[in-house]
Amino acid sequence: MASELTPGLMAETVTAVDDTLVVKHMGGDGVLSTPSMIGLMERAAIQAVQAHLPEGQTTVGFEVNVKHFGATPKGQKVTVKAELLEVDGRKLRFKVEAHDEDKKVGDGTHRRAIIQVQKKD
Repeated sequence: MASELTPGLMAETVTAVDDTLVVKHMGGDGVLSTPSMIGLMERAAIQAVQAHLPEGQTTVGFEVNVKHFGATPKGQKVTVKAELLEVDGRKLRFKVEAHDEDKKVGDGTHRRAIIQVQKKD
């Protein structure tokens, strides 16, 4: 497997919360939805390791264990960090967390597996 994958690899993304990321049943202009926060966490995990994988390989998520404990209003920026904690063969485990402009809004762990990209015929 990819020998460049070592614990400690990290990525950070900053995203403005817009209409595509919110739920509005809470009232007002909406707040960051839990599925959107999880998607941002997955994206950060991918970015942490993709450049260290051999050509033709990528990762797919297979486990998410996070808590979403703060509302981030539309218009604010959310910063998501992912850190590779463990490499177990093809399986990777990440620490993930999300902060808005005021507070920590989510954290937990995420696991991904390394796969060979399928070529289109």
